Amino acid sequence: MAGTAGSSLTAELNRLASTTGKAAQGAANVYAGTSGLGINAALNIKADANRQPSAYKGLNAICNELAGTTGKSASDALRTI
Repeated sequence: MAGTAGSSLTAELNRLASTTGKAAQGAANVYAGTSGLGINAALNIKADANRQPSAYKGLNAICNELAGTTGKSASDALRTI
């Protein structure tokens, strides 16, 4: 189920995590099955559990990887999942 046009990054992360009202970091951790990580770290681990911090992608890039898209903003990419 794709997200809603114009929704925020936080809203998309909550949708993907099946949560409501969480801050983006908390929702990213629920979505990734991690805890206590920053948004980028959690999403990079979601994409590849073996990815090392030195290889982490930036927010837009990791969201595009997870969504199978290219060149979109983080929110736009997550809306396609």
